[in-house]
Amino acid sequence: MDAAGECLLYDGFMTRVYLADAKPEERTALRLLLLDMKMEVVGEADNWLTTLANAPATRLDMLLVDWDLLPVDLGVKALAELRLACPYAIVVVLISHLDSRQQAAISAGADVFISKSELPERVAERLRLAAESIRT
Repeated sequence: MDAAGECLLYDGFMTRVYLADAKPEERTALRLLLLDMKMEVVGEADNWLTTLANAPATRLDMLLVDWDLLPVDLGVKALAELRLACPYAIVVVLISHLDSRQQAAISAGADVFISKSELPERVAERLRLAAESIRT
């Protein structure tokens, strides 16, 4: 606990997360989940160009990005470009349907995949594990 009595994650380190998803209701649900996990949402975007332009300046620790937000013709290359702009961030890709795109995203530098169909508790568990890897 800190001086104000709030629990902070990982020895006082609050994970800074940038959230990129085109659907406002999904961003809201993810934001609430992240806040409940004591993670700080440092920015949000509903399109790829905004994500690429704004995310690096936020000093993010983790990027949560919906695979469907990536440009259809440049999905893998777009993720690789983001990895170059944010080399130390954990990249978590949200996927509606797990398929061959998962392997393509891995080769582009994604660290974790989370299916949007997973239960919130499982999503939280996977995000917690990803956040722990930031400081190890």
